[in-house]
Amino acid sequence: MISYKPFWNTLAAKNISTYTLINRYGISSSTINRLRHDQPISTTTINDFCHILSCRIEDILVYLPDSDESPNF
Repeated sequence: MISYKPFWNTLAAKNISTYTLINRYGISSSTINRLRHDQPISTTTINDFCHILSCRIEDILVYLPDSDESPNF
């Protein structure tokens, strides 16, 4: 499972609000909602966040394996 908990920590550390992301940087409120619920977002959006926040991917998301998750290869 992908978790966006690091994203929220990075926002707090950089003192940036979701209001700022939406109104200054044009991030959609639906994208913010997807992050809140650990739903998928595009790599383009992840790239945008890394640029806006001047951070690394690890500052946006983390992979947490589920114990019942099996690979679908």
